[in-house]
Amino acid sequence: MNRRWYDSNEHTEKALALLKDMDEERRRALSRDLTNVVRQIKELHEEDEEQEVSIGIDRVLGLYKISNSRRWYDKVSILSYALKTMSTLPKEDFYNIMEGLSTSLSA
Repeated sequence: MNRRWYDSNEHTEKALALLKDMDEERRRALSRDLTNVVRQIKELHEEDEEQEVSIGIDRVLGLYKISNSRRWYDKVSILSYALKTMSTLPKEDFYNIMEGLSTSLSA
């Protein structure tokens, strides 16, 4: 059984591990870029008012823990904000972003 919300998806787990090892300057720049991508995706979805957003219990628990600043990424406010913003996306969009991150950061 997975203990952390991001362990349930291999790309999410890998992306967060790569972010953790990244230097602070690159992590902050990437976090800003992620937030901008999420905003663009949300704008695209605004046209589709019937799209349901369900972030799931694991992601809700992860957001709760972010608000308590218990994990390493909680202490980087811009990354914490990016993750909170991403968590409100439909699962497919969230996982696509994480797959893209894990692939591009591994290269």
